Formats: sequence, structure tokens, C-alpha cells
Amino acid sequence: MGKRVALVLAGCGVFDGSEIHEASAALVHLSRGGAEVKIFAPNIEQKDVVNHLKGSPTEEKRNVLVESARLARGNIQDLAELKASEFDAVIFPGGFGVAKNLCSWAIDGKNCTVNEHVNSTLQAFHSAKKPIGLCCISPVLAAKVFPGCEVTVGQDKNIDGRFPDAETASAIVELGCKHICKNVNESHVDKTNKIVTTCAFMCKAPLHEIFDGIGTMVQEVLKLA
Repeated sequence: MGKRVALVLAGCGVFDGSEIHEASAALVHLSRGGAEVKIFAPNIEQKDVVNHLKGSPTEEKRNVLVESARLARGNIQDLAELKASEFDAVIFPGGFGVAKNLCSWAIDGKNCTVNEHVNSTLQAFHSAKKPIGLCCISPVLAAKVFPGCEVTVGQDKNIDGRFPDAETASAIVELGCKHICKNVNESHVDKTNKIVTTCAFMCKAPLHEIFDGIGTMVQEVLKLA
């Protein structure tokens, strides 16, 4: 029987929601791993709506659950309904929506607050000793909720201009967590907390390398489940 995995989205689109390629990669690797997946998102208003062609905010209002339904092909549930007891693992793709809608990292950095349902979901899986997979910016959720945990967002220096957000690693350390430097096609496993992370688009890399890195994260999550 395949592992039961919850996938939590933050909207649809890199600048104001979930990163579409990351969400798709996670779903492909989960499918390949024989997992049974259900998709969730919080039923809240987006922090902002970005015109992805111009890269600038608009005056629109959109709902995170409704927008996430685009990625889920309509098959999605309110995050408030997620019960950790019904799943073996949970995975959070990245995208600015994580830092805007699932928490306030985009504005407040390490002083951010985490959405109540996101926080309770993370706590529930952690308490049940079930694995948590996170990629791109979403490892900051674990860093905020679980002081002392180990995560990666890639490198802590902007090596060859490939890691423009390397300062995120420093913020994670300031939260009392350990940042582990990893390449884009790798993931890190915090065995104590059962947290698996990979940097994905935190690194400027070819899409197939990001896809492969997310694959290692998914594989490690399924091994732990």
C-alpha cells in the first residue's frame, strides 16, 4: 500500500502563491513513489496578487484555496480539515506564497508569524513523528516552528551568483536552527525531527536539477514515512 501524503499549497504562481514547477515536481515524484496524495490550502485571502508578466502587484483580491485549486485540478480541501492521523507525511512546496500567505516571512523575516492552520499542521505531524518535506523558502516554516531543527535553503554564500537569497541561511541560524549547505540536486534529512529539505529555486539552476533535488526530498520523505 502506498504512503498517504498531504501536499500543502499557498496559491498558484511563484510571486504570490506556490511555485508551480515545484508543486508539479513534488506531485510527479510522489506519483512515481506510489504515494496516495491529497492536496490542501488555507482558506484565506492572499497577501497580494502579482501580475506575473510585469512582476508588480495589482489591486485584485484572491483566495489562497481558490487559487491553489488551479494546481490541484479542483481536487483540494481546506487546510483546516487536514488530520495528521490520516496521513503518513506532509510536504510543502515553495514560492513567495509560502512567505506571504502561509507566514509573514516576506515582510517580517525571522520575526514572522505562521498561519494558525499551517502551524497546527506542522506541530501535529512533528508530534506524531511523521516526516515533513519542505523545499525552496518553505524550510523557514520549520525553522520558525521547531527551534533547533536542521534545514537547508541551499548555500549560505552567493556562490557564483547562483544563490541570491543566501542571507536566508543566516536568518535561520539566528532562529536557533542549524543550516546545512547543500547543492540544488541534494536534500538534507534532519533525522531527529524527521524534516527533509531541499533548496529548489533558491538556487539559479537548470529546471531538471531542481526537479531532481525535489525528487531526493520526496524519496527521503517516503523512506521515513
